[in-house]
Amino acid sequence: MAHVPQVKIPATYIRGGTSKGVFFNLTDLPERCQVPGEARDNMLLRVIGSPDPYGKQTDGMGGATSSTSKTVILAKSEQADHDVDYLFGQVAIDKAFVDWSGNCGNLTAAVGSFAIMSGLVDPARVPENGVCTVRIWQKNISKTIIAQVPMTNGEVQETGSFELDGVTFPAAEVPVEFIAPVDPSEAMFPTGNVVDELEVPGIGTFKASMITAGIPTIFLNAEDIGYTGTELQEAINGDDAALTRFETIRAHGAIKMGLINDVSEAAARQHTPKVAFVTGAKDYTTSSGKDVAANDIDLHVRALSMGKLHHAMMGTAAVAIGTAAAIPGTLVNLAAGGGERNSVVFGHPSGTLKVGAEAEEVNGNWTVKKAIMSRSARVLMEGWVRIPGDCF
Repeated sequence: MAHVPQVKIPATYIRGGTSKGVFFNLTDLPERCQVPGEARDNMLLRVIGSPDPYGKQTDGMGGATSSTSKTVILAKSEQADHDVDYLFGQVAIDKAFVDWSGNCGNLTAAVGSFAIMSGLVDPARVPENGVCTVRIWQKNISKTIIAQVPMTNGEVQETGSFELDGVTFPAAEVPVEFIAPVDPSEAMFPTGNVVDELEVPGIGTFKASMITAGIPTIFLNAEDIGYTGTELQEAINGDDAALTRFETIRAHGAIKMGLINDVSEAAARQHTPKVAFVTGAKDYTTSSGKDVAANDIDLHVRALSMGKLHHAMMGTAAVAIGTAAAIPGTLVNLAAGGGERNSVVFGHPSGTLKVGAEAEEVNGNWTVKKAIMSRSARVLMEGWVRIPGDCF
C-alpha cells in the first residue's frame, strides 16, 4: 500500500490574550483550502489534531482545551478602509468539526501583529516607532475591530510590562476596540427583553439576560443555578452532570435567541452561544493562588466555552460583559451594583479584567458604539506545519 508523503504549509503559532492558535496567510494555503469547504476544514482538523477520542490532540498543534484548539486565516482586506480580513475557526477536540459561527476576541489581539509581520498592512501606514492602527474586518461576524499595535524600530513590539491575568509572563499591551459589535439594525437582545425567564425542561426556569454583543451570550445568576460565582475550573469541569446541565441550558437559550430551531442543532454550533453566570463582588482566590479582594472588582463572571468552564475569560464574552454591564437592568449590570456605568472590573478564575463599553438607548432600542479592552500577543513559533498530503 502506497502512502502519501506529508506536505508543509507556512504557519505561525501565536498566543493572543489567554488563547493560542495556528495562524495562516490565506495565499499560503493549498489552493483547494483557500475557499470554504470540506478540504479546508479537514486540513485544519489535521493541523490541530482532531478529532481525538483521547481528548489530548497529541498528534497535532492543539492543546486539548477550547483556548488552544484554534485556527486563524488572514488575507489582505477586500473591505474599504480595512487592512486585513480575519477568519476564525474554532476546532472541536473530540469531533470532526470546525465552528465558523463566531469570533475569538483573545486571538484578535494577535491579528494586528501577524498582519504587520506578514506584509498585509500597507508599509506606508506602519510607523517606525509608536503605534500602528490596524483596521480588521472580522469575517465570521462582519464587524470592524481596531487593534493598536506598538512598534519599535520598525518591528512589532511584543515584549513589555503589561500583565494579563491568565497569562504567566508580561508582554506589550495591545488595546483592542470592537466597533459597533451589534449593528443598529440588529437586535442586541433577540427576545426584546434585558431579562427573560428561560424555561429549561427537566432542569428549571431561570432569569437570563441574552445578548448578542461580541458573541451571543446567555447570562444567568450564579445562585439560581447552585453556584457561588467564585468557582474555579475543577469545581465544574470534573462534574459531568453539571456540564450536561449547562449544555442543556445553552441549547434552550439558543432556541430562545433564534440561533437554532431545535435542541438537536446545538451540537453543530458549539462555539455559540456562550453560557456565563454572574454574582456580586466577593473575596476569592484565583487559580494561581492570588487573593483578590471584593473591593477590587465590581462583580464575578464565569463562562463556559466549548462545553467547559474557561480558565480565564474569552475576549468576545468580555465584550458581552462590558456591554451588558452598561445597560441598566441586565443581570450583569445588577450584579455589578446597577445604575449607569461605562466600564467594569470583573473577577474570573485566573484574576481580573477591565472592559469598557459605550451603550445608548435610541428609540427604545439599545445600541453599543464600541467596547474596549487591552490584551497582549506574542509569536511562539513560526515556520511550517506538516500534515499528511491525503488528509484534505
